[in-house]
Amino acid sequence: MSAPLLSALSIDDLRQRSSTKWRKYPPDVLPMFVAETDFALAPRVSEVLARAVALGDTGYTPPDPGIRDAYAAFADRRFGWTVRPDRIRTTCDVMMGVVELLRCVTSPGDRVIVTTPVYPPFFDCIPEAGGVVERVPLVESADGWELDLAGIDAAFAAGARSLLLCNPHNPTGTVHSRASLAALADIAAAHGATVISDEIHSPLVQPDVTFTPFLAASESAAEVGFAVTSASKAFNLAGLKCALMIAAGDGPARVIAGLPDEVEWRTGLFGALAGVAALSPESDEWLDSLLATLDENRRLLAELLAEHVPGARYRIPDAGFLAWVDLSDLGWGANPAVKILREAKVALHFGPHFGDEGNGYVRINIGCSPEILREAIERIGALTRP
Repeated sequence: MSAPLLSALSIDDLRQRSSTKWRKYPPDVLPMFVAETDFALAPRVSEVLARAVALGDTGYTPPDPGIRDAYAAFADRRFGWTVRPDRIRTTCDVMMGVVELLRCVTSPGDRVIVTTPVYPPFFDCIPEAGGVVERVPLVESADGWELDLAGIDAAFAAGARSLLLCNPHNPTGTVHSRASLAALADIAAAHGATVISDEIHSPLVQPDVTFTPFLAASESAAEVGFAVTSASKAFNLAGLKCALMIAAGDGPARVIAGLPDEVEWRTGLFGALAGVAALSPESDEWLDSLLATLDENRRLLAELLAEHVPGARYRIPDAGFLAWVDLSDLGWGANPAVKILREAKVALHFGPHFGDEGNGYVRINIGCSPEILREAIERIGALTRP
């Protein structure tokens, strides 16, 4: 029996929100760019936050707010992955965790591989840590996007010291296979390199797809890798600030244990409280409903594009609420989201921000009501007609 669908909040309620999604553009623009969703919070999350506000529980985050145990139980329940809570530390957000780990495993000037097109902050956090971005694009085949393992091997052989992985991948929604991740781990091990895996979208993998955490892909992966994740993407908690840095092998565990205490002090108390609530079994039903809703929307988008924007090319994602759509054939230039924003009043994420491989693409947030999704694609479709 499939989970019941979630209903998005009304557009009037959403426009009362003060977050980036609803404040960056004027009210005549449909905002479908930044990765925020349009649903009410999971009930358990709302309860925990309301109680904290009622108590004035707004002080410093304690040494152990329970998020490590909550994530370990969640990973076992949802992924079949055994995680040691004592090998987890928290910080403010995933990109901050990435920066701190890169500072530990690379030296200034070291090259760090990214698999473009990829989440735009990757291009900023690597220089923040003192590194230099090296692009090894994904390879697209009839079956989907895959890691270019030969290209990664060559980049490591030429001196790259680390790889910043996105698993599941943003923006394509690709869930890398266990075999691919294990091969990547072996390549990194052979070159004495490391892999840092951003797994923030992992709770959003569809039930018909198997998610393999990088650290669980093989013994080599556990020894060369780190994972950084959060409940914030799936449960819409980005403003509350809590992310997890995870190790499996002994060497990476020592690195995480050696991080300055200040890194952990950056964890938001509300982020930790909400994260515990989100990752608890009481929120599984809500998460399953979210996944069912996103499944409907990812398929609806394919139908809408075929009907209204027949020149678009779109591969239904394995995970997440972000759709990567190729509009190159429409002749709207390298950054078609500019024309769409100006003429259709729909705000999409700019494809070129994900790297040169994003030229001609847009990223569409489908974490919304089917009505908003339909209106957005109909507006875009109107631009294709004379």
